[in-house]
Amino acid sequence: MLKKNKISVIGGAGHVGAPLGLVFSSKGYKVSLIDKNKNNINKINNSIMPYFEEGSSKLLKKMRAKKNIFATDKLREVSDSKFIIVCIGTPVNKKLKPNLKNFLSFFYNLREYLNKDHIIIIRSSIYPGICNKVYEIIKKNCQNLSYCPERIVQSKAILELPKLSQIISGKNDKSKKESGKLFKKISKKIIFTEIIEAELIKLFSNAYRYVNFSIANQFYMICRDHNLDFFKIRNIMRDDYKRNAHIPTAGFTAGPCLLKDTMQLSSFYNHQFSLGHTAMSVNEGLPRFLIKQLEKKYNLKRKTVGILGLAFKSETDDTRDSLAIKLLKQLKDKKIKTYQSDEYYKDKNNVDKSFLIKKSDIIIIATPHKAYKKLKIIKSKVVVDIWGLVEKKK
Repeated sequence: MLKKNKISVIGGAGHVGAPLGLVFSSKGYKVSLIDKNKNNINKINNSIMPYFEEGSSKLLKKMRAKKNIFATDKLREVSDSKFIIVCIGTPVNKKLKPNLKNFLSFFYNLREYLNKDHIIIIRSSIYPGICNKVYEIIKKNCQNLSYCPERIVQSKAILELPKLSQIISGKNDKSKKESGKLFKKISKKIIFTEIIEAELIKLFSNAYRYVNFSIANQFYMICRDHNLDFFKIRNIMRDDYKRNAHIPTAGFTAGPCLLKDTMQLSSFYNHQFSLGHTAMSVNEGLPRFLIKQLEKKYNLKRKTVGILGLAFKSETDDTRDSLAIKLLKQLKDKKIKTYQSDEYYKDKNNVDKSFLIKKSDIIIIATPHKAYKKLKIIKSKVVVDIWGLVEKKK
């Protein structure tokens, strides 16, 4: 018999599943976090978050003490959970096409534990039409399939979930109604849509952001090629002129979602999403552009280059698809001496930021961690600051 207050989260030790499970556990649900990563499972069961997530450490300790949450690698744990939330990854392959073989294969394994009363909720970013394929796999065992896309900013899920509206779609009325009631426990507003609409809402949202960032990065490149100050021009553009108020700053645009979902959308549109491909060319080309700019002025073989920040965005320790990491690799491939540092991501090759600044001839601010805003870098140092973050000391 299913337990109405029990939730199983697949991919539960990951960046999406763990905070979601924590939030539900704080509302009185019994949550099992199911994952293959045994290291993360052990950490969670010892009340240690496996990565940085704002507000999570205290909440995890509290929920573990109440026995409201635990992690396991046993898929059969879903058997008595009314709700099964799927948060596993949906990558693209080397040709930037959706690689959903493992995602779909998972549901063949899951279906043996399902019955007609389970509510299956897909939370992952998926290629439009995949919910229908999942439904065909599980429908003989369970027909209650929902798609409720995740839309939080990484490392701020616990803070954002209560504030964000939730998109709820499903294959039948029961799945939509039950999923809506569940998410209403943690969210301020529920919006019901058709599944294809929800699938596109997720991809459109990330592609929109990815393209927007590419515009700022292209403007930055134009300015650098003409020895102009992008940040000064951007500020004047926005000064008392509302039409330009939302132009983003330049910076490395990366991570596990924006590029991937832009390419998933392109695949759905038969690779005719030319705007998305151009955005990819701009954003992914920024590290190479910065190196070429430096090579025009300096003999990098005789310089030491320090990379401040390795995570794909500020205030996180996640380096998945990080352009800072790609920049570092490109420098190393050219046999250029480098130092690296990050405020959150731990690596044996990291050095303290003060040491990096002292020993490096050229310093590249690759991730805009808040800690770097207070840095004062002497004028003799060459600073590449694509974020407009730091000041130089005279």
